[in-house]
Formats: sequence, C-alpha cells, structure tokens
Amino acid sequence: MAENGFFQQPDDGEVSVDDAGTQMPGLAGHIRQKFEDSENGRRTFEQRWLQAYKNFRGIYDSTTQYRDSERSKVFIKITKTKVLAAYGQIIDILFANKKFPIVVESTPVPEGIAEFAKLPSPVDQIIEDPYGFPGDGRDLEPGARRLGPYSSTGAVEGKAKLGEPQVEPAAEAARLLEKTIHDQLLDTNAVNVLRNAIFESALLGTGIVKGPFNFYKRVHKWQRGEEGEREYTPDEKIVPKIEHVSCWDFHPDPSATSIEDCEYVIQRHRMNRQQVRNLMTLPYFSETAIENVLVKGPNYEDKYYEDTIREDDTEPYYQENRFEVLEYWGVLDAKFADEVGLDLPDSISELDQVQVNVWVCGNEVMRCVLNPFTPARLPFHAFPYEINPYQMWGVGVAENMEDAQMLMNGHVRMAIDNLALAGNLVFDVDEASLVPGQNFDIFPGKVFRRQSGVTGTAINGLKFPNTAPENIQMYQIARQLSDEETGIPSIMHGQTGVTGTGRTSSGLSMLMNAGAQPVKTVIKNNDDYLLKPIGESYFQWNMQYNDAQPDIVGDLEIKPRGTAAVMQKEVRSQRLLTLLQTSANPMLAPFIKLPNLVRELAISQDIDPDQLVNDINEAQLYAEVLKGMQNVQQGTGPEGGPAGQQSAGMGSPDGLSNGPPPVDASGVGNGTIGTGDVPVAGQDGFTGNTSPLEG
Repeated sequence: MAENGFFQQPDDGEVSVDDAGTQMPGLAGHIRQKFEDSENGRRTFEQRWLQAYKNFRGIYDSTTQYRDSERSKVFIKITKTKVLAAYGQIIDILFANKKFPIVVESTPVPEGIAEFAKLPSPVDQIIEDPYGFPGDGRDLEPGARRLGPYSSTGAVEGKAKLGEPQVEPAAEAARLLEKTIHDQLLDTNAVNVLRNAIFESALLGTGIVKGPFNFYKRVHKWQRGEEGEREYTPDEKIVPKIEHVSCWDFHPDPSATSIEDCEYVIQRHRMNRQQVRNLMTLPYFSETAIENVLVKGPNYEDKYYEDTIREDDTEPYYQENRFEVLEYWGVLDAKFADEVGLDLPDSISELDQVQVNVWVCGNEVMRCVLNPFTPARLPFHAFPYEINPYQMWGVGVAENMEDAQMLMNGHVRMAIDNLALAGNLVFDVDEASLVPGQNFDIFPGKVFRRQSGVTGTAINGLKFPNTAPENIQMYQIARQLSDEETGIPSIMHGQTGVTGTGRTSSGLSMLMNAGAQPVKTVIKNNDDYLLKPIGESYFQWNMQYNDAQPDIVGDLEIKPRGTAAVMQKEVRSQRLLTLLQTSANPMLAPFIKLPNLVRELAISQDIDPDQLVNDINEAQLYAEVLKGMQNVQQGTGPEGGPAGQQSAGMGSPDGLSNGPPPVDASGVGNGTIGTGDVPVAGQDGFTGNTSPLEG
C-alpha cells in the first residue's frame, strides 16, 4: 500500500523505472498541453477570484482610478464581514452537533441482505449445532439473503411473530458502516479539511476536496518492558484521508460543467527540493526521473495572480528553490498508453480509453499508473457556494456584493475628502492691502500689518459646504444593498442599533429566521455536491480496501445530514417519544414493539444502542435483577410479603385474610385516604379521658 495521499497500483499497471525516462517525453508534453488548455479556459474566473480576494483583504489595485483632487484611500471591508458571517453560519450548522453530517441508511428494498430477521429464543440458543458454525450458510435456502451483522447469531430471515425478538440486518449494517466512516473521518481530522474548503467556497465561490486516499496513521503506544521501563511501540494502520485543494491549483477540463463531466483534472503543486526528493519513498515514482528533475534545478514560474495572493513582490519571476509538479487524473488513449509502457489487459482495444494518474515535472514523467479506484473515478469533489448552472465554478459572497463594496468605498472616500475641506476654514487674502513680505501662517495672536483699505477686508475666512451627510446616507443604502445581494442581513453578524421590527424579541426572531433562509440553500448545495460525494467515496473505499469489518457490506446509500436532516431527526425523536408514552396505555401496549422502539429512540438521539440498550434476552435478566433489588429495599420476600413470612393473602385457605386489619389509632388511615378508626370517650387513646392521678 502507499501513504501520504498515494495509492499502490497493482503490478499490471506499473511502469518500470528504466522505461519512465526513455519512453514518455511525449506524455509529458501531452499533460502540459492539457494544463495550458485548462489555464486558458479558466482565465475569466481567475479575474473574478482575484477581485474577490482583493475586496476581502481591502486592497486597491491598478484598475482603481483616482481623481487628482482625491486624497483618501480608505477601504471599508464589509466584504470580509459578510464572508466570515456566511462561513460561520455554515460551520455552525454542519458541525455544531460534534458529529460529521453524514448518515448511512439501507435502501427501501435492500438487495443481497435481509430487511428483517428474527432472533432465536433463549431455549433455542441452548441447543447447539454440532456441525459447522452459525451463519456459515449451510442453513440458507436457495435464494435466501445474508444477515450481515447477525450472521453468527443464528437469526432467521423473516418478520418475527408476536413475542419473538426481531432485528433489521440491513439497517444494522448501515449503522455499522456509518460508525466506521465517522471513526475514519475523526482519525484524519476531516473537519479541519472541510472548514478550509468551505471558507474558500464562501470567498471564491467554489471549494475543492480531494480523496480519500490511503494514509498510514501512526498510533502512539507505550508498553512496560521487562525491567518496568516504558517503551515506545507505535502501530500503523491504514485509514482513508481527504485533502483540501485550493481553487488556484485546481485545473479541470475547460469544457466540463461538473466533476462527472470532466475528461481530466490537473492539480498544480509548488514543491521545494526536499518535497520532490521525498517522492522517491512513495510507490511507483521513478527515482531516475526525480533525480533528473533535481539536477535540472527549480522550474516554478509565478503566475500573474500569485504576487497578490501571496503578498510577495520581491521574489523573482522564477522561484529560486521551487518546482512545478503537475498531477494528472484523467483518460488516456489505449494506444498512447501502450506506447508509453503501461501494461493493459488484452480486452482493451486500441480505440478504448483508460483512466491513468500521471505526475510530471518539466519534461520528466515521475509516475504513471492506472487509476487505482474501482470503479475508476476522479478523486476530486468541487462544491459551489451558489450554483452557476452553466459552469463548474460557483458564485461566492464577495462576487455577489462587488458593486455594493465599490459604492461604499466611493461614498466614504468622498465624505472624508469633503470633511477635510468643510472641517477647516479657507482664507481669502488681499495682498494689495497688506504690507509685502509677511508670513501667512495662521496661529492664535497672529498680527497682519495692513497698509491700506477698509478694516476687515484684507483677510476673509471661507467655509465649504458639508456634503458628508449625503455621502454617508448613500453609504448606508449601499450597505443595505449588500445585505440583499448576499442574503446575509447585518443583524446576523452583530449589527447594533436595530430599529423597527427588530426592537422586540419576537420581531428579532422573525428577522433571524428570514435571514437564515438563504443559508439553507447553501447548506443544500453542500449536501448535494460535498457531503454526499465524500460519503460515497468513503463507502467505495471501505468496500475496496477495508477487510477488517466484513459486516458493513450491504445494500446501502449515503445521505448528507444538513439542515433538513437535522430537523427531521428532531421531529423523529419527538414522534418516538410520543409513541413511547402511548405504550403506557395497557390497551395499546401489546401492539407496540418496545425493544425496537427504544433502540430507534437511542439512534435518533445519536446514542449507540449497543452500549446503552439491551436486547430482549438481556432485558429479561436485568428485569429480574431490578426486581430482586426492589424486594430487598422494601424488605419483602419473593412473593411480595414480609421477608421470612407468608403474605397475608396466602395465610388461610382459598386466600382468605387471617382476620380484620389492626386498629389504626392515628386517624390517618395508615397513609390511605380516609379517617381510620378514631377512638371515642372511654377508649384507649382518647385524649379527653381523665388520668387516675387526677381522679
């Protein structure tokens, strides 16, 4: 197997090291031609991303023209506020539950695995089969389906009768696969990867996730040695891992409108010398080609947008210590693949195409293997913030409010330039009325020597009109326009001084609910284009590589759990609780399968039913234990009477009572409703009786 994002390829797709440097110079040129086509096809989108990034960072470029009278260069970064608000809302909805928003469910009519099965009773479990083992398939009738996790329990396919325990093998297999995928996502910090991709989708309009790939994870362990000292004995296990790919490094087929429509995808890597050298340790990389790359030296060429996004104008046109490595995933003509050394099956004709993975640096092909996925697929997932129906690239928050941001900047600059004039006096000086050679600096106590004219006419102060309120009003209108263009009201990210409807709690709640509607559309896009494809990729990876858990195989489907799914789960929990309360009615309780109801209630509340819910056999044992504990606490025997004595109802023939109940002199009826036997005058306990001493 491989590590750090690279698969091991079967031997029939391997290219030998000797052939890699001699047979593939044409393949390198083919890959670079595809890369140039993709660059030319996305140039328009690069301009949009660059402008969105500048608005997010508050950067003016050479396209912004200033008048000679303009002095202020202020930039109001409302775009940054809106992008972070959208990013925060998405993250809060998807990951606030501390659980990855993917669920696995069985199909309505599962194939290859039973939908229902019944477990054997405790009496049947005592009778052991002397031959074979339970679930080995000997007892399966022709056409019968497997029972998945219940194969070794002796379960039988079909719905259970009244009183028999019933299980759902297909649903249990789906739950086990969901648990496995969540554990794999947790092992590889998938949430952090998705956060980076979601942020870029909010900023640039599209987020890219790559994978999953085989990854060797080191599990840290310490054991005590023979002398008691602790020894570090780490283990390694293979887990699927996803990676975030920036839009700037992602070059798809320029004619495609989705990942499924792409003929190829190229990822551009910017590597230093050590990173290129480390490729030698990965499977099926040609050491000869990598050595040739290192000998030729760095070849990374800066693109026109990189100085802006990296904020580094001092680097030369060619990076001094960086290499440009292209990773190609896509189709290759079978005839071309055969010429470059790939060993193809005999069933593939020259007119067919094969899926390959090729790594190129300059004119050197460092790796060329067949696509290791079964079925073959491109390991990239592109999801939009807002869908552009005719392009793969989506529309982000910054692009939506580009005009509003320009208006806000322009009116604030005008207001500041006007205040610079209106906030100070401008003087009109008649030099003919003053003595020549005087200094015109103004300060308190200044004396001007006048030689002629009327007093007060030589120096006059002029005040410019203040137009800042009008400009600020236009700024507020542009800010409201940004709210409408992005669908993110200012109250969603902490606007103060709300008036009108937002002054009351109910009114503010209405505004918050209305503001959340556009975000739900974005969450739906994440469900359809990110979470569901990633879940399906993890499902396919487990089917292909995970041999440790055979019980996860079944007729399953991946469902993303966005806003709608979360609401459905809450509604389902409430309905299950209502049904559980209905079972308290003794007339309706026999019609409700309580074991299944409690199990489904635990699953709807994200609780592992295997840890906290007993099956019907364990429930019987626990019921007996709890009954015994209750008898001990009440001081009663097995039959409900006092410990060591018979109950009152069993003390005489036919269950008759031994005599009348004892007299209750307390007047409270032994804690029951009523007055009891109250003593009268002359009887013991009557408080009005005269004491003998008093007589």
